[in-house]
Amino acid sequence: MSTRGASEEIVGRWLKGKPRDDIVLATKVRFPMGDGPNDVGLSRKHILSSVEASLRRLDTDYIDLYQVHCWDPGTPLEETLSTLDALVKSGKVRYVGASNYGGWQLQKAVDISRQHGWEPFTCLQPLYNLLDRTLEWELVPVCLNEGLGIIPWSPLRGGWLSGKYHRGMAAPIEGTRIDSAEKGGWSESWTAYNTERTWSILDVLLAIAEETGKTPAQVALNWLLRQPGVTAPIIGARTMAHFIDNLGATGWMLSAEQLRRLDEVSRLKLPYPHDFIANGRGAR
Repeated sequence: MSTRGASEEIVGRWLKGKPRDDIVLATKVRFPMGDGPNDVGLSRKHILSSVEASLRRLDTDYIDLYQVHCWDPGTPLEETLSTLDALVKSGKVRYVGASNYGGWQLQKAVDISRQHGWEPFTCLQPLYNLLDRTLEWELVPVCLNEGLGIIPWSPLRGGWLSGKYHRGMAAPIEGTRIDSAEKGGWSESWTAYNTERTWSILDVLLAIAEETGKTPAQVALNWLLRQPGVTAPIIGARTMAHFIDNLGATGWMLSAEQLRRLDEVSRLKLPYPHDFIANGRGAR
């Protein structure tokens, strides 16, 4: 759901008078910011107009991390990457990253940037949480091999892992993100996650929260922080109470046994060819 720049304007007002060098400011480009044919995608024209608009709304001279929001099949990758490189060289952007790429797409972007000596992606912002682990099959290995940091979005999957949901419920809680997702057909909807796998994961999550004296959200975030390559989950707190609770995911660690239980209940069965490769490891 796009706010068409409103969130940048809010951050820009908050940023006034703050020590700019103490803040890491990140934003994205890709999806429509207007109704015209050039208001979408990762073409040179759209990227350059978008970064200028973001700088204006944020009321700052530079963006620390500029991310492409999603793969664009309609624009040559070289055009996108060379434009991002030019933005870094101009000083308007410090680092570049990607979000919502497939494994081969991310690797191709890394290889093309290396080939041309362009500024490489330094991070990937993917969907990653206890309920969504498919990125471990390809994206995590690419990030670990190429040195990209992983900054997951939706670490609590819209509230599924917040502690509000438990086995036996027959419908989403009215007024919550999951309720809105069900009505709007969004990916974190009740229909998509009302499965035995989800309830089994929540059973273990709630049990470990009780054992540790932490909230389910804190346990889910702590698990994510312990995953290879993850540097900083992107929390989406709606209230100050949620924000403070989420910060409580740091400063302590789940035990090895608790990590094992969460890992086992949430691990997905490997599809082909990943299962074939894994089973053939070490074979001659």
